Amino acid sequence: MKHTVTEVVLNNGAKGLFVHIPNATVMSFEISFRAGDYLVDKTKWETPHLMEHILLGANELVPKAKAFQAEFEKNGAYNNASTSAYDITYEAECADFEWDRIAGLLQTAITKPLFLDEEFEAEFGNVREELTSRSNNHFRHLSLAMREACGFVALTDHQRVQLMDNVNIQDVRNHYKRTHTTRNMRFVIAGNLPHARQRQLSNLFQQTELPNGEGRLEMPTEIPKSLTSPLYIANETVENIYFNLDTFMLRRLTDPESDALQLINSMLTETLYSRILGTARERGLVYGMSSGIAQTKNSSNWWFCAQVMPKNAIALIDIIKEELLKVRAGKLSDQDVADAKQYALGKYQRSGQTVSGTAAGYSNRYFFEEIIDDYYKIPARIEAIQKADITCIVEAMFNGNIWGFGGLGSCGDDFLGGLHKELSPLWP
Repeated sequence: MKHTVTEVVLNNGAKGLFVHIPNATVMSFEISFRAGDYLVDKTKWETPHLMEHILLGANELVPKAKAFQAEFEKNGAYNNASTSAYDITYEAECADFEWDRIAGLLQTAITKPLFLDEEFEAEFGNVREELTSRSNNHFRHLSLAMREACGFVALTDHQRVQLMDNVNIQDVRNHYKRTHTTRNMRFVIAGNLPHARQRQLSNLFQQTELPNGEGRLEMPTEIPKSLTSPLYIANETVENIYFNLDTFMLRRLTDPESDALQLINSMLTETLYSRILGTARERGLVYGMSSGIAQTKNSSNWWFCAQVMPKNAIALIDIIKEELLKVRAGKLSDQDVADAKQYALGKYQRSGQTVSGTAAGYSNRYFFEEIIDDYYKIPARIEAIQKADITCIVEAMFNGNIWGFGGLGSCGDDFLGGLHKELSPLWP
């Protein structure tokens, strides 16, 4: 969607972006605080998550959670919140005709929560149900276990459920006071935002009834470590193998490196004609496969995951290894790269079809490192990627020799160890 972006820095230390989309019929709000799991002791890990659940509930304006939600949603508006290892983000979307009402309600919820004992008890049960449900997701369980083993701030959902009883309502209140300050707040608002509306929203955030605080809380220092043997999670009820493969680099990617790695990532697994997934599907080895790139304060990570029957696992691992070695050797045709660029351009254009989709193009990076990507320069960035850039960054992702491999299922340690051995030639 055609838009312009303005950054606003307020006197109270809050910062954010106004994404003006002329004639938009909805408004999207994202308000984020550096308030995630890394800030609490592991024995009280669920404190931020429980706080997030309770905060959009009873407040000084509407002192019952159910009544507040009824008031918020009466014209079709939506709200939600999420907790990650690093941040808590509150979000809302509403029709343009009630943008100011929703902005005020969201601000009230964030600044004047009551944190009632009875709502803590109710949400405690809801969070337990949520975590128990998530623990049935084998990919999620394996991924979190791998992150913890590699040295990142992470616990599995099984571990989190066991630790929940350590958290009480006072822990929630203390965490709120520590993290919900104006200097620790960042926001992205998208919709029809002429100057008059931007001024109104700036005044709302400037007058927010939160303490200024000491500043933006620092991200944790996480240094990934290599796993000398595969991580095996035995589950006799799982007939196939869920596996996760990670390789790390001990620094963040530059923008050109990120662009090149994203391009080859799509060439390897994103489509049914891709070099790894497409080949494996053609041979009847696997139904689906995923890969992606993640970055933290100190590192970059390229991961691959799939679920596969044991009889097909070695063949699939061989395809992964062979294709990655080809890329590192520069065995990409000019046509392959040109086709991948065209795919990336179409994917980019599809990503901004909605107000919230356009906002998401800015919020993730802005909340993480306060960088504003230039949306309109992305096509030129895609076009600038060269074959040599791809080879160079892929080589860098393996040269650090920091990697891990894990599996969940009933295949046994020895079988998983054989897959690990097959993959090991990818690293020096």
